[in-house]
Amino acid sequence: MELLNGAGATPAGDLIKDTSEATFMADVVEASQTVPVIVDFWAPWCGPCKTLGPALEAAVTAAKGAVKMVKINVDENQMIAGQMRIQSIPTVYAFYQGQPVDGFQGALPASEIKGFIDRVVAAAGGEAPGAQLDEAVAAAEEMLEQGAAADAAETFAAILGEEPDHAAAYGGLVRAHIALGDLDQAEAILNGAPAAISTKPELEAAHAQLELARQASNAGPVAELAAAVEADPNNHQARFDLAQALHAAGRTEEAVTELLDLFRRDREWNEGAAKAQLFTIFDALKPNDPIVLNGRRKLSSMIFA
Repeated sequence: MELLNGAGATPAGDLIKDTSEATFMADVVEASQTVPVIVDFWAPWCGPCKTLGPALEAAVTAAKGAVKMVKINVDENQMIAGQMRIQSIPTVYAFYQGQPVDGFQGALPASEIKGFIDRVVAAAGGEAPGAQLDEAVAAAEEMLEQGAAADAAETFAAILGEEPDHAAAYGGLVRAHIALGDLDQAEAILNGAPAAISTKPELEAAHAQLELARQASNAGPVAELAAAVEADPNNHQARFDLAQALHAAGRTEEAVTELLDLFRRDREWNEGAAKAQLFTIFDALKPNDPIVLNGRRKLSSMIFA
């Protein structure tokens, strides 16, 4: 699946280069007439430059031609540094159509560097590098909601081919395999998540959904468990099992109600199993889901009562 319409064919050497006073006009002013150019002012003795430079290069490469980058050693090009009034390094400027349009000083984390490049591309009238991938994720989510889990899985996998650390696509791929009933594959994908995104909310949600799917495969019959709870309201195991069966049947709100009742009756039962199960259900849903909002509010009122 081609997500970026051939973008990415630009050789790295055309995207990132060193420049000097002799080539500054061609590499920055002229080149920025058609595409934004990021200019990194650095020096060999500058500690923060050693981390910022590679991070910038990685972000520029990931933008697949939407922006270019040139590096200027201020020790060797003091005239340009003076003209640009560079007072400390690292300093980064973005040029478009020959003029500085954005910039910053000092090292930044990778997320802020990506935001900087997105702003520069947008200021030049382009599409932010991640926009097409985000659109593809939305399309895959719609496929998943409509029951086309195999198509969704293929789309999520293609997105990860473009950006392996895309947390939303990674979580989506796990959830697509859960929907296909391939829980072992879903678990294998989840276990293989890159460390950089392993604790992202999208993957936490996928992990919670996988845990609930495992439970659903062993869930008992709702009617029998409901009868057992009715016969003995203090049969905590039966109530817990009933909650799992209700969730497996798609009756999530009723499952939450039973778990809240169990927590109210004995919050320490089975090492706090009711509370842990509630959090698993909450994590599997969207944070703004009414079931989550109401459930968390009721649980908090019991905890702090």
